[in-house]
Amino acid sequence: MLEEFVGVLPGMVAPALLVMTLSVLLGVGEGRDRPVSRQWRLYGLLVGIGAALIFTVLRVLVIVDRRSGVNLPVLIGCVVCDVLILAIMACSKRLVGDWHEHPIRLHVANAISAIGIALTTFFASQDVFMQLTSFVETGESPFTSKMLLRALGFALGIAAAVVTAAIFRTMRTTAVRGSFLAASMLMLLVLLVRHVTQLCSLLMSMMFVEFDGTAFNVLILAANNDMKLVIASVLVFIIPVIASIVAGFRTPLAGANDAVVREHKAFRRRAKAAGAWSLIAMIVVTFALTAGVAKVHEQPTLSPPEGYSQHNGIATIAFNKVDDGHLHRFQYKAKDGTVMRFIIIKKNGGSFGVGLDACMTCGDAGYYEKDGKIICKRCEVEMNVATIGFKGGCNPIPFPYEASHGKITIHTSDLDALSSHFKE
Repeated sequence: MLEEFVGVLPGMVAPALLVMTLSVLLGVGEGRDRPVSRQWRLYGLLVGIGAALIFTVLRVLVIVDRRSGVNLPVLIGCVVCDVLILAIMACSKRLVGDWHEHPIRLHVANAISAIGIALTTFFASQDVFMQLTSFVETGESPFTSKMLLRALGFALGIAAAVVTAAIFRTMRTTAVRGSFLAASMLMLLVLLVRHVTQLCSLLMSMMFVEFDGTAFNVLILAANNDMKLVIASVLVFIIPVIASIVAGFRTPLAGANDAVVREHKAFRRRAKAAGAWSLIAMIVVTFALTAGVAKVHEQPTLSPPEGYSQHNGIATIAFNKVDDGHLHRFQYKAKDGTVMRFIIIKKNGGSFGVGLDACMTCGDAGYYEKDGKIICKRCEVEMNVATIGFKGGCNPIPFPYEASHGKITIHTSDLDALSSHFKE
C-alpha cells in the first residue's frame, strides 16, 4: 500500500497544482457572467487523463513498446507551454480584469493553459497508471487483501494530491494575490526545470544530443533530485501560507457596525484556518515523499550468521538451534578462501529446508525473513517454504545433508564444491 501511495503521489502533484493555480488566476465572473473558455482547462485535464489511460493499455498490450517516440513531442510541448503559461500567470490580473473588453485574450490564455494541462497530465500520469498492472501479481487471485491494499494506496495517492491542491486553493481569498501569484509562478518554474531535465535526458537516450562538462553535471544533478523538485513545488506555497496567517492576525476586530465586525471575525478565522491547513498539507506531503519513499526503498539487511560446530570436515547444527520455524543463517569459509553462507529453516511437518544463501537466478544476494515470510533480497520474490531444499526458480541452491539424532550434519566438502556461487 505504501509503495503504491508514494509511487502515485509525486506523479499527480504537478497536474493537481497546475490545474488549481490556473483556476484561481484565470477564474472570473459568476453564474452566466463567465467566458465560454472557462471549461477548456477542465477538458484539457480530462483529455490528458484519457490519453494516458489509452497509452497505458497500448503499452500493456505491447502495441506500443517504446515511449520515446510519443514522449519526445509531448515533452517539447510541455516546455513550450510552461514558458507561455508563466507569461500568462504574470499577466493574469490584467487578463481577467478587463476580459469583457478583450475576451479573445482570455480565450487564448485558457486555450494555452488547457493544452499545457493536457500535456503535463498525460506525461505525469503514464507511470501512475502503469501501477494498475501490478495490483495482481502473477499467480495471485484477483481478489485478495494485498490487491485491495494496493488499490487503496493508489487511490490515497491521487486523493492526497487533489486534496493538497484543494487546500491550497482556499488561500485564494485570504492571502494577498501577489503572494499566491509568486508561489504559482515558482511552482511552474520548478515544473519547467523538471520538464527540461526530462526532455534533455530523453534526447540523450535517443542519441540526438550529447551533453558533457558542466551541462552534463547540471543535468545529472537535476535528474537525481527530481523528488526534491516535486517537494519544492509544494513548499513554495509557504509564501501565501505566511501571507494568509499574517492577514488573519492583522485584520482588525473593530468596524463601522456589527456586520463589519462579524465579517472581520469570519475573515480572521478563514485566513488562519486556510494558512494552518495548507501548512499541515505541506508537512504531510513532504513527510510522505521523504520518509515514505525512504521506507519503500529501504534495503533489507541480512541477519548475522550464527555459530555452529565444525570438526574433521563435518559441520554440525543442533535441532534446538533451528527448530523455531524462523530463518537461520550460517557462514563457512571454503578451502579456496571463499566465504559462503547457507540457511536452515524448519518447515511445517517437521522437516528442514537446507540450502545455500544463494540461488541460480539472483546469485548470492541472500534471503531475509519478514512477517514470517522468506524473501529473496534481490528480486523480492516470496519463497514457498515447503520448496526450500529443492532445485528450481529462486529457491536456495540445495546440497546434501543429514538430519538425525537431534542434529543436522553437513560435509564441508559438499560446501566446497559450491563455492563458485559466492564468487564475484
